[in-house]
Amino acid sequence: MLFESASKIDWQDIQEKLKIFDLHLFGKDIPVNLLILAAPVMLFFVVAEYLYSKKKNLGLYTKDGMIGSIGVGLGYLIVTALVNVVTFKIVWACYYYLAPFQLPFTWWSFILCLFAYDFARYWAHRIAHEQRFWWASHITHHSSDHYNLTVSFRLCWVDQIKLIFFVPVVIMGFDPIMFFWVHQIGILYQFWQHSDVIPPLPKFFEAIFVTPTNHKVHHGRNESYIDVNYGSMFIFWDKLFGTYKQPGEKPEWGVKQPINSTRNPFYLVFHEYIDIGRDIAHAKTWKDKWKATFGRPGDYEGVEKF
Repeated sequence: MLFESASKIDWQDIQEKLKIFDLHLFGKDIPVNLLILAAPVMLFFVVAEYLYSKKKNLGLYTKDGMIGSIGVGLGYLIVTALVNVVTFKIVWACYYYLAPFQLPFTWWSFILCLFAYDFARYWAHRIAHEQRFWWASHITHHSSDHYNLTVSFRLCWVDQIKLIFFVPVVIMGFDPIMFFWVHQIGILYQFWQHSDVIPPLPKFFEAIFVTPTNHKVHHGRNESYIDVNYGSMFIFWDKLFGTYKQPGEKPEWGVKQPINSTRNPFYLVFHEYIDIGRDIAHAKTWKDKWKATFGRPGDYEGVEKF
């Protein structure tokens, strides 16, 4: 079938290499996930930042905000664990049947995969700000009116649908195991970016990588900070494609459209989908229904994006 090859790693080999049924959860075997393993370390740094903020009276945390962020984060880990096998099998199938060639599992292919993945993530992130359907799965991440490490926990429970943006990376021939390592490393790298206590780093580092300093801009609802600094690991994509904004004025956190609850994880994850459904139901023409779903966020019926 297409580019199927006996030389490629098959599904049974992947299961053996990953020791895929290592974690027993909710009465079923779940593959080990780096995000789950890293959760205790992340919580440690959250507590440290919280205590530092309290000692210095910085006001970085609120009770409702913490409840909302941790609730969304726990939900994301559970959903990810439950669908991990299916997601991995889709990635493997794209590699096994659609990749015209395979790349060896080496240090240089790992670095190449890292760059290819982050390039795809830049565009997935950018599109999530430019089309309302995808924005619905991303607004969760921007919903906090404070900026702290728990903001990184605000990942939508249906983010797995964004896998479609990364299929081109998979069919470049990267080993599926390598792809998932890179994917999880990419998510973990974004954790520290959401701290308001880390000072600017050396200029050479700020010029290449996404840091708390240049990522804060992305979370600002200031007019000059809308739709900028999409990079996840490397900031030079923004400089290359004209979306980079140098940090300047202090960001105003959150989104412009009203968020009725900052602590209910189900509301934070699904409220924009509910709004889309409402707008589709009230739209009088198919053109309006399309615009309500795939137009730029905020363009339909005067609802502001941020």
